[in-house]
Amino acid sequence: MAKIDLIMPKMGESIMEATILKWLKKEGDSVDMDETILEIATDKVDSEIPSPVDGVITKILFPENEVVEIGTVIAHIATEGEDSEVQSSPSVAEQLATSDTKVDKVSDPAPQMRNQAAASSKSEGVSERDLRPGAVAGSDRFYSPLVRSIASKEGVTVAELESLPGTGMNGRVTKNDILNYLDNRSQVQQTDSKTPSHEPALAKPQLEAQTSAKVDKVTPKAGANEELIEMDRMRKMIAHHMVESKRISPHVTSFVEADVTNLVNWRNANKNAFQSKYGEKITFTPIFMEAVCKAIRDYPMINISVQGDHIIKKNNVNIGMATALPSGNLIVPVIKNADRLNLAGLAAAVNDFALRARQNKLQPDEIQGGTFSLTNVGTFGNVMGTPIIPQPQVAILATGAIRKRPAVVETEYGDVIAVRQMMFLSLSYDHRVVDGFLGGSFVRRVADYLEQFDSNRDV
Repeated sequence: MAKIDLIMPKMGESIMEATILKWLKKEGDSVDMDETILEIATDKVDSEIPSPVDGVITKILFPENEVVEIGTVIAHIATEGEDSEVQSSPSVAEQLATSDTKVDKVSDPAPQMRNQAAASSKSEGVSERDLRPGAVAGSDRFYSPLVRSIASKEGVTVAELESLPGTGMNGRVTKNDILNYLDNRSQVQQTDSKTPSHEPALAKPQLEAQTSAKVDKVTPKAGANEELIEMDRMRKMIAHHMVESKRISPHVTSFVEADVTNLVNWRNANKNAFQSKYGEKITFTPIFMEAVCKAIRDYPMINISVQGDHIIKKNNVNIGMATALPSGNLIVPVIKNADRLNLAGLAAAVNDFALRARQNKLQPDEIQGGTFSLTNVGTFGNVMGTPIIPQPQVAILATGAIRKRPAVVETEYGDVIAVRQMMFLSLSYDHRVVDGFLGGSFVRRVADYLEQFDSNRDV
């Protein structure tokens, strides 16, 4: 009987660990190839892990809610056949073999980290003893290999690590937590020369975060006629990201109103023909995206991100589309190189992502790498909104509901009052790098493209 190691698979370039949410099979159960064995969660998305072979689960090595590093064996599967050496799961082994060599190095950073720690032990950084898997300085607190590697390279002390408020499961320190801390630490060191270099003080936002984190750990009590509901994992992530975005970016929102009568008339007249030709329903969202892509070509400095005192201009236009889930939570899958797709391609991508988001079948890489985002608040009947920017982007566009309203229309015979299809567009942008001229001009240009939509356009 051959034995196969089921390994925690690689779920994305920046993901180094995952949490086992639920085992759908138990020891002794038979499994078919591609049958789901367990559900896992990363900082990005939940996923189902299928069996790579037909066989019987002989051993489960990690319980539910355990955080496991990528590449770790999590179960053994016995298959029919002659006895042989233990093998890795074929599908997982292939992913690991083709992954970036940098990831392979990070997945087992202990040797490098021990060398660095030994060389810098006198500087009170993370020591060799501190770098054992899962904990530092005798603490039971878990630190992922990636977090420990960053701490070692940046000279983060054990005390600093222990003081960091973690936003991961069970208060775990994530990659973003330590990177945000390092950004704030460098700012404090530059502005406060009295702060010792070996034990830098925490920035004010982090002190507040620590305080709030301590308060959050206290379980509140429901009063009379109240119901206590704990946030699910995704809601906690959303809450953290929204607070961080507001802390990082000074938000400004500009509004414009657009007459989209020609656009609405074209869609109403051609939606059946469009679906017959391409096999896809045509909603307003891909039409909005098409206009956004055109406007980004006109104003490329809206398609940027900020890193310290530098602006990173993105040459790819990757549009994130905010999608509501049945649970009420929100996820933002990203259409990569959206500016290279025609309307049919955008419609197919939008429909595919919307469907798989509702089915919880999105892959981690499909919700990363966005350079600009769009949220259609009109889907909920809202006429406008002031959305929060997904970091590290600098702008997000909200499209409101399209409604019939009386409007002044210029004709060759003079101005007349007519019933028109009108909507509001609202652009929230990071005022550190996007000023009112750029933000206002960009959202106005999107409205212009929508108003100029050719009602005689071919399907």
